[in-house]
Amino acid sequence: HVQLVESGGGSVQEGGSLTLSCSGSGFPFSTYCMGWFRQSPGKDREGVAALYTDPSYDTWYGDSVKGRFTVSRDNAKNTLYLRMDSLKPEDTAMYYCAADPPHRCGSRDYGWTYVGKGTQVTVS
Repeated sequence: HVQLVESGGGSVQEGGSLTLSCSGSGFPFSTYCMGWFRQSPGKDREGVAALYTDPSYDTWYGDSVKGRFTVSRDNAKNTLYLRMDSLKPEDTAMYYCAADPPHRCGSRDYGWTYVGKGTQVTVS
């Protein structure tokens, strides 16, 4: 069965950096669109970044993280990454890894087919 396991969250001071990882299993990782979204208590879910596969192979970032976050993947390791630089207190949230099969790609915040359990990021 499909599993997405996030790691790398933690507490960091404003201006600092963190790298999140998401290990995927149970599906053909390289063909799936992958992404990250975040959610804080009392706030709506927010798409953070996404990597799309065939045919566009586009990369998408939410406006609030453009220029500060970088999403990448290592298909040989079945792992998705999110490098977060210049972190701000408003980046504090639970960060979720998500995946869509190729025929369902396009999700940003809602609509992902598979979602991990999340990893907490706190910026103070």
